[in-house]
Amino acid sequence: MKIPFNKPYLTGKETFYIQDAVYSGHLSGNGKYTKKCQKFFEEKYGFKKALLTTSCTDALEMCAMLLDIKEGDEVIMPSYTFVSTALAFVRQGAKIVFVDSCKSQPNMDADAIEALITSKTKAIVPVHYAGVSVDMDKIMQLANKYNLYVVEDAAQGIDSYYKNKPLGGIGHLGTFSFHETKNVIAGEGGLLIINDDKFVERAEILWEKGTNRASFFRGEINKYGWVDTGSSFLPSELTAAFLFAQLENIEAIQRKRISNWHQYYNGLKGLEQDHKLRLPVVTENATNNGHMFYIVCNSENERAQLIEHLKEEQIYAVFHYLSLHNSPYYQSIHGQRELPLSDYYSNHLLRLPMYYELSEDAILKIVDRIKEFYDKPISING
Repeated sequence: MKIPFNKPYLTGKETFYIQDAVYSGHLSGNGKYTKKCQKFFEEKYGFKKALLTTSCTDALEMCAMLLDIKEGDEVIMPSYTFVSTALAFVRQGAKIVFVDSCKSQPNMDADAIEALITSKTKAIVPVHYAGVSVDMDKIMQLANKYNLYVVEDAAQGIDSYYKNKPLGGIGHLGTFSFHETKNVIAGEGGLLIINDDKFVERAEILWEKGTNRASFFRGEINKYGWVDTGSSFLPSELTAAFLFAQLENIEAIQRKRISNWHQYYNGLKGLEQDHKLRLPVVTENATNNGHMFYIVCNSENERAQLIEHLKEEQIYAVFHYLSLHNSPYYQSIHGQRELPLSDYYSNHLLRLPMYYELSEDAILKIVDRIKEFYDKPISING
């Protein structure tokens, strides 16, 4: 039985809604299904304004534009994240200031942020790794103290909460991803959340290629034109139609993924108790949305051997981010930095298969093979 790392889940309604969009005669963005998806997020999670985008990367780029990031501005974010988190602000000329991870889990260490704030700091960008919230109380307190903006990169955080507040809805702006590896998917796709009224009008303009076209279609103005910078950030109706079928089934999807997560956890907790590996930590005040299940190995060599051991059984597990502060691009500009905990997760963390159709038998097989690996009398600490 081959067990892939990821398998996109189809609810059965995707092609029906796509066909409906095709025959409606409106294939470009901001049609019926775009509006349905945006309304879903605004009503279910209480977001002030939601705008579908072609990717989470585009949503982050919109955030950088909305905050008017300029050359020399500093933006604080974790190093242990995907390149899009940084790239969106680098494109506007920002200097990226990286924060190390927490000792207990990969999220950025909120206690390490204040020492990095300078007169040039413009924003903090927390990334909710694995859908588990960063300490948002501390981050919002710092933002208020130093008059900074907060952009939540909640690419992995759909339907997850911090103190009963949905992720993406706590900072001034938030972003989500609907890439095929996420909980709900559209192949590629993203979402911008605007929580501060002052950004709503301009966000629509940036979204519509720098025009006030959205206001025109609502009948608020009698013609529209080019009024600001912007780009073609909105996805087609085909993407939105696919996504809407997923959103209709989000509760069932979440129940199954969280069930998978707990089956992994319960199956592997004995190995953690024996100090053979570490399991994910869901921090106080945060929830777990079942986005991923990872383990933390004791060494890089151990991880490599475990990957090969699982692959022999056609089980495909993968490591995750390489710390951005170690990337050739960043080091060519800023030189080397020491962020040992971020590097630790880059070298030790292993993601296990996680998707809706992953069966209990498949998880049991994965757990058994991991236990088998750690029971072998071989050197795994090199």
